[in-house]
Amino acid sequence: MTLDELIAQLGGKLAHGAPGKVVTGVNACDSATATDLLFAEDANGAKLAFASRAAAVVVKPGSCADQAGPEGVAVIEADQPRLWFARAARLLRHTQPASGVHPSAVVGADVELGPGVTVGPCAVIGDGAKIGAGTRIEAGASIGEGVRIGEQCRIYPRAVLYPGTTLGNRVMVHSGAVLGADGFGYVRDAKTGAYTQFPQQGTLVLEDDVEIGANSTVDRGALNETRIGRGTKIDNLVHVGHNCNIGEDVILVALTGISGSSSVGKGAVIAGQVGIGDHVMIGPGVILGGQAGVFSGSKVTAEGLKPGTVLYGTPARPLRQVLREQAVLARLAKKKVVTDQ
Repeated sequence: MTLDELIAQLGGKLAHGAPGKVVTGVNACDSATATDLLFAEDANGAKLAFASRAAAVVVKPGSCADQAGPEGVAVIEADQPRLWFARAARLLRHTQPASGVHPSAVVGADVELGPGVTVGPCAVIGDGAKIGAGTRIEAGASIGEGVRIGEQCRIYPRAVLYPGTTLGNRVMVHSGAVLGADGFGYVRDAKTGAYTQFPQQGTLVLEDDVEIGANSTVDRGALNETRIGRGTKIDNLVHVGHNCNIGEDVILVALTGISGSSSVGKGAVIAGQVGIGDHVMIGPGVILGGQAGVFSGSKVTAEGLKPGTVLYGTPARPLRQVLREQAVLARLAKKKVVTDQ
């Protein structure tokens, strides 16, 4: 694409260079080629970028006023260079052409395949499934009966979508992910101690632009639905239990576990190895730091906290409070050692 084509779609301003200059991809400074795009968020980053072989660099407005790039390097100004760069990368990414249904794939009865759908080798699509235009079902993926998948989705190899699962548009499901499996819900016989599964017959809905990482699992609802909101990104090895409601633009980082019937508000960030009990409510914008824990039935909100405050520990609380508590415990422990001596 040319620079003026990118700017027309992404905004920004061409501060230096030819608008017709062609870029074919994005790269890092030390490996950039003469057709690559770089980004810089400060003057030091710009200096490194200008010293590379790149075709163009995207920077913050006015951040490079005191330095000029080489004659051949174009400069684009954008308020958020990193975001502009990421969006440009999506536009420049090579897209595989649709290849239809592979001869080894198994496609059930009454399946609806939209225009440009690709079904890879050994993939299985159950009866009555509906797959939107431009979606790719990769090798060995399993799509259950009646599953609904929107347009421009990508289901990577060996991902499994159980019956009762619905995906919006542009959803990405990485290898080994399992969507719509039974939740872990059992009823115990008080007399014998035996367990009987509580009905797990609800649904799972993933809204537009959701991404599910490799080997992550999201369970269907027990009687109602589990829902993952628009734009939410789930890392590898995350588990979301049944009846959960995850809001829009939420981040769930690797090894996080969310127990059943919990909710996470819009824009929350849940870092790695966080454990959330059942029937928990995490409010909008809450940030839980790595290995934080939330007890069952708890409510955690960002009310009264400065924007960007990170909660740590179990139960999750502001870092400053955690550090004060640790300091007090350290003093008490030291005092006890002295007393014992």
